[in-house]
Amino acid sequence: MADEVELVRGKNIVVVVEFHRASIFPTDSSPGERPEHIVATDPRGRFHKVNHHAGNPGGIYEADSPEYWEAITEAVAPAGSILLVGHGTGKANAAQHWLDYVERHRKDVAAKVVADVVVDIDALDDRQILRLAQKHFA
Repeated sequence: MADEVELVRGKNIVVVVEFHRASIFPTDSSPGERPEHIVATDPRGRFHKVNHHAGNPGGIYEADSPEYWEAITEAVAPAGSILLVGHGTGKANAAQHWLDYVERHRKDVAAKVVADVVVDIDALDDRQILRLAQKHFA
């Protein structure tokens, strides 16, 4: 864990947040360098069915597990500034769910988010995401 903290301490980073996984890249990463990944635990097998009818005939959107949001928050807290990247809109935007979480629970981390960018994450590889962040911070 200490090594991961040092990788982002005081740096500009990009965080790609999805409901099942978050990827964290320091913007000074070399091309081909792998991002740190945080994977959501799913003990009941429900978190990744964002809109479900489990015990709720009307269906609801769930904001995933607070433990997942906290794990992302702790991983990025030492950063200097954060470019948040997500996809989806409204309740299907995991990045917005995480941002809402930090605005409520960790205002110090929320203050480091310089932009919230919506892109088609599935259409971009790690190198393209890193390039997007490098352009943003240039």
